[in-house]
Amino acid sequence: MKTLNVNDIQYNADGLVPVVAQSVDTQEVLMLAYMNETALNKTLSSGYAHYYSRSRQSLWKKGETSGNVQAVLALYYDCDADSLLIKVKQTGVACHTGKMSCFHHAVLETENKQPILKALYGLLENRKNNPKEGSYTTYLFNEGLDKILKKVGEETSEVIIGAKNNDKDNTINEIADLAYHMMVMMVNEGITLQDIEAQLEARRQ
Repeated sequence: MKTLNVNDIQYNADGLVPVVAQSVDTQEVLMLAYMNETALNKTLSSGYAHYYSRSRQSLWKKGETSGNVQAVLALYYDCDADSLLIKVKQTGVACHTGKMSCFHHAVLETENKQPILKALYGLLENRKNNPKEGSYTTYLFNEGLDKILKKVGEETSEVIIGAKNNDKDNTINEIADLAYHMMVMMVNEGITLQDIEAQLEARRQ
């Protein structure tokens, strides 16, 4: 991780600088918090996000008690050097409510939503790290790779049958089922969307 010149950071009157945390996997904005100089130095030295709690008036490591840590892969400051952006590999969820992002209350929503495959991947990854009782996705992860691969095989056959029968609507439905189960397998095996994109990009040459 590239080291910042911490002397460039412009802290407010309370010695704090606002920090936006963004997922490197989905590009979703996860949370807004604050760092003081100690928290920033601790983040840079450890590689994990540390913040300053204004309510408790103390330093804290994100996920120290919940396990939902943030591995910091990039850190930037803005043009005025008075706010920070960190790109993180989020373990589990970022919000204490159990949501992936703290920004889940929509007031105005006119822009395009996050690409569905990235959103789905993030949801599946969260479900693997935070099992939920009664969840079909949690069931698949608990059953393991053999069960997941069995479902991939079944859905592949359903896609073939739908296409062979010239049933477009059914084929679309089965392709969606196959995509879901393929992504469950990817998350289970630690294969990211970026891995697939890189492979396809290499083949485009």
